Amino acid sequence: MNPADQGHHQTNLQAGIRQEQGQSARSRNTFSDRPGFDDHHLDQHQQHHGSHSHSHDHGHSHDHAHGGHGHNQDHGHSHGHHGSLDDDDAVHEETLHFHKIIKAFSQYKASAMYANHRRRTDFYSLPERQQKMLPTYLKRMERIDDAIEANYEIIKIICEDQQIFVNDDRSTAKLDMNERAKNAAALRVREQDMEKVQGTIKQFVRDWSAGGKPERDAIYEPLIQELRTRFASVPVEQRGGINVLVPGSGLGRLAFDIAHDGFSAQGNEFSYYMLLASNFILNKTQRINQFKIYPYIHSFSNIVKSGDVLTEATIPDVNPSEIPRGTDFSMVAGDFIEVYGMEEENYGKWDAVVTCFFIDTAKNIVDYLETIYKILKKGGVWINAGPLLWHFENTPNEISVELSLEEVIELAKTIGFKMEIQEPAKSTYMANPHGMLKYVYECARWTATKV
Repeated sequence: MNPADQGHHQTNLQAGIRQEQGQSARSRNTFSDRPGFDDHHLDQHQQHHGSHSHSHDHGHSHDHAHGGHGHNQDHGHSHGHHGSLDDDDAVHEETLHFHKIIKAFSQYKASAMYANHRRRTDFYSLPERQQKMLPTYLKRMERIDDAIEANYEIIKIICEDQQIFVNDDRSTAKLDMNERAKNAAALRVREQDMEKVQGTIKQFVRDWSAGGKPERDAIYEPLIQELRTRFASVPVEQRGGINVLVPGSGLGRLAFDIAHDGFSAQGNEFSYYMLLASNFILNKTQRINQFKIYPYIHSFSNIVKSGDVLTEATIPDVNPSEIPRGTDFSMVAGDFIEVYGMEEENYGKWDAVVTCFFIDTAKNIVDYLETIYKILKKGGVWINAGPLLWHFENTPNEISVELSLEEVIELAKTIGFKMEIQEPAKSTYMANPHGMLKYVYECARWTATKV
C-alpha cells in the first residue's frame, strides 16, 4: 500500500453531511446518505476521510478468470504496505488510478458499440444466402444499440460525483492536460477495465433489482436472520444501538438490508468501481424502479433464446432512503485492514462483523481474522458466508497465503474465536438466470464469538 497520510477531511456529499476534522488517514472517505436520510437519522457515521493510495480493487464486479465470484481485481498498481512511495507520489498514483476508472466508465458506450459493430461486420461477411437464414439478427443488433444507450445514461450519472472520492485539499481530483498527456500510459483503459465496468452493471442486477432476489435470499437473508437470532433479546426499536460492520460491501445492499432491519450498519468497500456505483444507487435514486438496465448485452455465449440478451432489470427494487428512525447507515471507502485494523477507535467497537464473499480477497488471511477479532466487542459475533477463491493466488509479485477451509477454521480458533455454527450454503454469484452456464458455490457459513 502506498498511503498518502493526509488527514481526514469532510466534503459535503449531500445536504446534511457535516464537517468533521482532524481524523487520521486510514481510508479514502465516507459517504452515508442523501437528502431525506437525515429525516431518519440523528447521528450518522459521516467522517469523510482523506484520499489513500490503493491499487487493487476488491469490489464484486466481474467474474474471476476461472469462474470465480466477481471480486474486482486490478493489478495495475502496487498494493504493498505503508509508504514505498513518498506522500506526493502516492497521491499522484491514487489520482491516476481513480481517473483511469472514470475513463473506463466514460468509454463504456464506445467500447460496447464497437463490439456490436464487430458483430454486424461479421454478419455481413457471411454469404448473402446465409444472411437470409438469420432474418432477425440485425434487428437484434439495433435493439442492443438502444440498450447500450440506456446503460450509458446511468453511467453518466455515476461519473457525476467523481470528486467525492478524492481529496480536494491535495488537488487529487483533477489532472491538467499536461499531466494527462504525460501519464497517458497509466490512464490507458484495458480490456480488463471494461470487463469491470460491465461487471458493475451486472452487480446492480444482483444487489438492487427484483431479479437478484433469489441470490440475495440464498446468501444474504440467512446472515440477517442470524443477526436477529443473536440479538433477539434486543427489542426491534432498540436495534439501532447494535453496530454491525460489513467489509467488502460492494454496492451496499447487504449493509442496507441490515440497516433496514433496524441495526446500525456500516459498509466498507475498497473498489472505486463499486464505490462510484453504490454512491449512485444510494444517493442518486429517488424512487423504486427508477432506472432500466441491460446487464446481459455484452456476451452472446450460453444464451438460450435470442431475446434473453436483452433482458432488462429495473433498479432499485427498494427505496434506499427508507431506513428506520434511530438507525445509522454509512459506507466507508478504503482498505479494510488500514481503515479498521490500525485505528484504535475501532478496537472493541463492533457488536457484529458480517462478511459475505469477502475473506478470500485477503493476501494474508491472518491479518483479516486478527482485525475482525480486534474490532469486535468481547462477546461480539462474526457471521460469515462465502467460498475460498483466493484472489491473489498465482498473481505475479503479490503475496498470497491460501488456506483450506479446515485451516481457516482452526486459525479462527487459535486467534480466539469460539466457532458455534458451521454449515454449508449453496449460492450462485451474479448468475444469468437465462444462461446455460452457472457456477454454484458450496459456501462455508459460520457464526463465531469473540471470547
